[in-house]
Amino acid sequence: SLYIYIYIFTHIESKIDKKEEESHPGPLKRGNCCQGSMEDKFQWFWLLIISYLLLIFVLKFTFHLWWRPRRIEQHFSKQGIKGPPYHFFIGNIKEIVGLGLKASSQPMLLCHNILPRVLSFYHHWKKIYGATFLVWFGPTARLTISDPLLIKEIFIMKSDFFEKSESPPLVKKLEGDGLLTLKGEKWAHHRKIITPIFHIENLKLMMPAMGKSTAKMLDRWSAMSNTGNEVEIEISKWFQTLAEEVIVHTTFGISYEDGRTIFQLQAQQMVYATEAFHKVFIPGYRFLPTKENRISWRLDKEIRKSLMTLIDQRIKNSDMSNECSNDLLEVMIKASLKETNQTFSKFNFSSSTTNITVHDIVEECKTIFFAGKHTTSNLLTWTTILLAMHPQWQELAREEVLKVCGTRDIPTKDDVVKLKTLGMILNESLRLYPPAVATIRRAKVDVKLGGFTIPRGTELLVPILAVHHDQGLWGRDANEFNPARFAQGVVHAAKHPMAFMPFGHGARICIGQNLAILQAKLAIAMILQRFSFDLAPSYQHAPTVLMLLYPQYGAPIIFRKL
Repeated sequence: SLYIYIYIFTHIESKIDKKEEESHPGPLKRGNCCQGSMEDKFQWFWLLIISYLLLIFVLKFTFHLWWRPRRIEQHFSKQGIKGPPYHFFIGNIKEIVGLGLKASSQPMLLCHNILPRVLSFYHHWKKIYGATFLVWFGPTARLTISDPLLIKEIFIMKSDFFEKSESPPLVKKLEGDGLLTLKGEKWAHHRKIITPIFHIENLKLMMPAMGKSTAKMLDRWSAMSNTGNEVEIEISKWFQTLAEEVIVHTTFGISYEDGRTIFQLQAQQMVYATEAFHKVFIPGYRFLPTKENRISWRLDKEIRKSLMTLIDQRIKNSDMSNECSNDLLEVMIKASLKETNQTFSKFNFSSSTTNITVHDIVEECKTIFFAGKHTTSNLLTWTTILLAMHPQWQELAREEVLKVCGTRDIPTKDDVVKLKTLGMILNESLRLYPPAVATIRRAKVDVKLGGFTIPRGTELLVPILAVHHDQGLWGRDANEFNPARFAQGVVHAAKHPMAFMPFGHGARICIGQNLAILQAKLAIAMILQRFSFDLAPSYQHAPTVLMLLYPQYGAPIIFRKL
């Protein structure tokens, strides 16, 4: 098209010259008209350039928002995959929002069949198109995959052909640009460095600190009890604070006090970033200098400045010894110094794609804080709610805890391993109420998946919640709380081992799952030692998703001292 425009411009230019020669045959007049003809040529030139750019924009706009979606629909239709029809520009967003609003308009009954409420669009269209269908998030096509055999291909057998999809900017701001979002060599490099921190033997060394934080929280609950030894607690906030303390120890170790101050700033930033997340439908909202955005920007600068100062202090005190490092900050600093053979400064932002930089350390600290805090606190919250709803399992778990740990002693690392019933309860909690209800992968190349051909760029949506509640995989009681299904271990709990995936599968499985399970086991065990508990009359069962699954109206629980 560019060659056509050049040809048109050249043709018009020759026509203008010829016309001027005919109108002004004399050399004097032709000279006097030279300036005017040049102006005409430039006007034509810029008009053609602007029209050319406009044409390119319209063609790209049409290609991405109309022609390509139609081609993708036809491609999958030939393979027997249907789905709700694509609507220009918005895809199926209107229907998805409408179904979600209708499903969450009021609390649900006290049952665990939460799929129609939490993933309402999937539940609705699965009944029409089957478990594998095409759904449009704007002009982006997502193919739903819930077959464990295909899930195994995506996460294990053919994982090299798929990558994690890009998080929206606001989500990335909340979760940090760390292991959750990194890809390729840089992700692999970070993962290799950070993994030893979350080995179970290393985490067990933190149990005294975990137990101390939990005991302090429970002592405060006891002090709040009335004359009848009862107290109503909204547990989700308390568990978030408890998880924060442990994450600060994991991330900063000996710099706990400085780290706690930094994470308090980050917690404040999350409040304002979440406010912006609710307004994500307003184009460009995150760039507007609103009061909330200005505060969030200021907090971000303070967090980075504080982290860089702390990093500089730790580097000065680092002797680069080969001793085992127990906290994230120390491990990443030593890895960085080993790679660069030089001391960091706040201006040392390496251009290498794999070397650890100050920016990398800052982002990994943010990622561990966000993911660790919310994953663990949500697991604690839903497990406590489930035990309050099912007192028979609460009593079974308490009998085990008292037998293994005694009535008041803080459980040791050896005790926690013996709590089999409590482990089964935690797994069932993760099955019914997983932290992430879905995950997305993008095809990096054209790839065969089962009997399907997946074009490059297609996103695959794996509805974790739907897989966890599938009666074909878990039996007729899939929507019931039955920890006994895990009596023989996770592998034998369902008809296929890939059916249980609260922390994902494959190489990108959640690096902090050991920490979440260990802390939840310890905290629930100590609660069972000291209290019995029931749902408060004000509790409303309303599981809702805002990045992670949480109780929309909080989790008020009545605790009674034993």
